[in-house]
Amino acid sequence: MKSNRNTDLIGSIMSCDLCEDLPLGPRPILQFNAASKILIAGQAPGRITHHKGIPFDDPSGDRLRDWLGVSRETFYDASKIAILPMGFCYPGTGNSGDLPPRSECAKAWRSRVLQALGSVELTIVIGRYAINWHLHDYANHSVTEAVKAWSDLWPEKIVLPHPSPRNNRWLKSNPWFSNSLIPLLQDRVRAMT
Repeated sequence: MKSNRNTDLIGSIMSCDLCEDLPLGPRPILQFNAASKILIAGQAPGRITHHKGIPFDDPSGDRLRDWLGVSRETFYDASKIAILPMGFCYPGTGNSGDLPPRSECAKAWRSRVLQALGSVELTIVIGRYAINWHLHDYANHSVTEAVKAWSDLWPEKIVLPHPSPRNNRWLKSNPWFSNSLIPLLQDRVRAMT
């Protein structure tokens, strides 16, 4: 019965048109399954993702898969990993990059999808909007502060900087992230997949 409810929920999301005014139109992009043990809570699909229709099928996704230590096959196995951005559709471009995720999406769908994810053991939180939703205590912290507070959340949750190539400077300034935190994350993900 739960499987049918999830199929119905996914179908409803995929036909969502709450944001018909988006520059490229609505195209919800996400993946989940009631059996998913890992939840990736991100921001919103980018332009490349919108055109491909596959979450994180871009350089950011390559880096994220590297950080997790998983293959493309494992990453796109919804029974293992759920990918649930704060906004399911590409929001458009602003002066300094992509616009924030549209708030209508989270209000309409997020709680329902999270309720359907009954097996999640690790939530990977990426970006300010995901932090604000999933980690209320860190809403007033910078993303860097939230990432550095990993041991307060571990092993159920972890905050990552966005894996975008735009964050190369941040990664160079914070070598502890790659040297200490990523191996720990990879061990946990390996044990769950």
